[in-house]
Amino acid sequence: MIIEVIGTSVEDVIDAQKCGADRIEFCQNMVEGGLTPSIGLVQAAVEAVDIPINVMVRPHSKSFVYNEYDMDVMLRDIDAIKRAGANGIVIGTITESGKVNEEQLQHLLGAAKGLDVTFHRAFDAVDDQMTELETILKYNQIKTILTSGGADRATEASSQLAALVERTKNTSLTIMPGSGLVPENIENFYEVVKPDALHFGSGVRLNSSFDCSFSGDRINQIREVTV
Repeated sequence: MIIEVIGTSVEDVIDAQKCGADRIEFCQNMVEGGLTPSIGLVQAAVEAVDIPINVMVRPHSKSFVYNEYDMDVMLRDIDAIKRAGANGIVIGTITESGKVNEEQLQHLLGAAKGLDVTFHRAFDAVDDQMTELETILKYNQIKTILTSGGADRATEASSQLAALVERTKNTSLTIMPGSGLVPENIENFYEVVKPDALHFGSGVRLNSSFDCSFSGDRINQIREVTV
């Protein structure tokens, strides 16, 4: 089981490693759902820990539909993130009609050669997840989809997430549920969905707040349930 946590600072990634997280999704501006951090911050975070750091590549929070200027920024960011030594990137792009934007995705993946790639919760904004999953499965470079199953909270879409996990068995793709997961609700959720990776935000922090440090006890609770 991979336990991925959201980190927003150098202190965060050091703390997450000490508390037993397996991987970091690194971003800033959590009030906007997570945006691309500065490259200086990425460099410092990568140098501070040994666990993998996957960096959010998201230039704004207006939508997951991007124009040519947004694409230029994202391609520049991917290049800089690669040079900073990060393990991977977290990306996602869709069309106004709710389809995966394959043309843009191909450009982003071209820039990301050599990096681990997660397709982020833009997947929760598509019109039909099972259909768009087939599109993403065409790209072996994408290793993970972060999704709440299309609901506000992953626990509200257990059956959908279980179906996504079932479809991706024996493929190169891992479904990683996230949003609203906490140690208190993970046991029943895990039994239904049976994922190989889980994503946590404030739910594994003290006081369930991004202003507080990670809780090793809360991460251990999750580990015990999912062994």
